[in-house]
Amino acid sequence: MEKTNTAGKSEKRKRARYVLNVEKLNHLNEEERARLKKVTQEYAFRANDYYLSLIDWDDPKDPIRKLVIPQESELSEWGELDASNEGAITVRKGVQHKYGSTVLLLVNEVCGAFCRYCFRKRLFMNGNDEVQYDLEEGFQYIQDNPQVNNVLLTGGDPLILQTPKLAKILQRLRAIEHVRIIRIGSKMPAFNPYRFLNDQTLIDLFREYSLPDRRIYLMCHYDHPRELTEQSREAIRRVIDAGVICVNQNPILRGISDNPKVMAQLWNELSFMGVGQYYVFQGRPTVGNEPYEIPIVEAYQKVEQAKKLCSGLGKRVKYCMSHESGKIEIIGVDHRHIYLKYHRAKHAADEQRLLVCHRDDKAHWLDQLKPVDGGANKYYQVDQSDRHYLN
Repeated sequence: MEKTNTAGKSEKRKRARYVLNVEKLNHLNEEERARLKKVTQEYAFRANDYYLSLIDWDDPKDPIRKLVIPQESELSEWGELDASNEGAITVRKGVQHKYGSTVLLLVNEVCGAFCRYCFRKRLFMNGNDEVQYDLEEGFQYIQDNPQVNNVLLTGGDPLILQTPKLAKILQRLRAIEHVRIIRIGSKMPAFNPYRFLNDQTLIDLFREYSLPDRRIYLMCHYDHPRELTEQSREAIRRVIDAGVICVNQNPILRGISDNPKVMAQLWNELSFMGVGQYYVFQGRPTVGNEPYEIPIVEAYQKVEQAKKLCSGLGKRVKYCMSHESGKIEIIGVDHRHIYLKYHRAKHAADEQRLLVCHRDDKAHWLDQLKPVDGGANKYYQVDQSDRHYLN
């Protein structure tokens, strides 16, 4: 089957073919595949031939490789499976409600590929049952809470769902009058742009339900400018043309997205495409993620260096950590202190609250920071002696 692209040229219809076993990675030798097989027995591997084709296999430090190819260091004793304690805000199976106006629906447990640094890798492990496939209870919860005007579809990646399934979800949410924004958290534009290029019904669905005063937001997840291929850019163009607002958010990761020039290139290119950089996240101390972690001070300095290379539209980014107590923006570092502010808070008393902590160049999470006098917060009082990621 052939199709006509936007330039009027005929091209073969392409699809991404999934790879679920590291033994199928022919660019690795037999010994490498055997070693990485042990990692995938703990943390699942998933990729596709499109995304794997972006890897420079001659470069062992290639950022795309680091993003999806397992590393033995993932097996180190470090971190927690639920580093932000999402279980504490789970109000129904598959329904999280942390901030008053926003509810998360975990609609599936599969992605176009598995990022090795995923903070929800627990969803991909055997025996996990956090995801709710019958979403009616979640819809009813949202219906019963009129303060909720934002719903985020997440998981997993909602766009791995077949379009008819996604249509039922959007239709049901659009029937709830107080839901004004539907967000879809997805890395599919980077992992598999053919999801958009081959399915006009998906684009038509976006056009039907992204309304002038009730928008759909596609929360993209680009980690590196090399993901902005011709196919991916065309996918974004079609989504925006359908009336969807696109933004980008990604964590700052060792060897992937921690180079200020690369960060700036990504933010600038996205701004040219009409995709604003929304958040850069501090990596959560999730089990298996030690190879990717960067201390707060180092990450802050690199984000600020990147901003110097961007226009105002390119550097609207907020550098935040998604802590158990809220989304905390890191707003400044000097020779003595780290300055933070609650951008969103779990508890109303913390909303927009300023935190001033002693500077610690080794700390990479709020729980490791010590507040100056008067900076009380119950998370500083936690006995941290048994937390592996503090070692």
